Amino acid sequence: MNIEQARFNMIEQQIRPWDVLDPKVLDLLFVVKREDFVPAAYRNLAFADLEIPIGSGQVMLAPRVEARLLQELGIRKTDKVLEIGTGSGYMAALLAAAADHVVTIESRPEIADFARQNLERAGVTNVTVETGDGAQGWSHRGPYDAIVVSGSLPELPAALLKQLRVGGRLAAIVGEAPVMEAQLVTCTAEGTFHTVNLFETVVPALDGARPKADFTL
Repeated sequence: MNIEQARFNMIEQQIRPWDVLDPKVLDLLFVVKREDFVPAAYRNLAFADLEIPIGSGQVMLAPRVEARLLQELGIRKTDKVLEIGTGSGYMAALLAAAADHVVTIESRPEIADFARQNLERAGVTNVTVETGDGAQGWSHRGPYDAIVVSGSLPELPAALLKQLRVGGRLAAIVGEAPVMEAQLVTCTAEGTFHTVNLFETVVPALDGARPKADFTL
């Protein structure tokens, strides 16, 4: 497989058509080597438009979904970022290349170890991988300029929103199959949030995500 041609094709055929046109984001997709974060058995699928298994029933999200969330967050060099659901470490590496520091939370120790190894091998030094349940955020390291949830949530927990600084952005996929929507939430003032629906998709649920409470009178 010609790796660089496959990477180029991924960007041109999957990612650009999904309205990912920010040159800074497209550059990161060339710089951060996705194939280095994929289990060896699936390396030939590193650039395919699908979710790649990484063990323990977990997957890497499709490249176009990751790229679109990254673009919408508008990461700046001074940003402190929280990622919930580390997975392979690839999204954390993309975030780290654009931000000051990334804290990423993974509930499964064996997946957290896999991510740490991938990040270390890739020479990424501004990511802290923590093991724990991040479904309600990771408040003792906050507040954050940006938060991304790499797995779906039935609804956004209030505890998560409280960890955003004023001006901070949160990208998450909210809902339950078959209806989920990627959302961008911006903290416009203390306790005030503005939500934009970005696109419809279906992705696996985040570990530890609590089911939506049934509405009762």
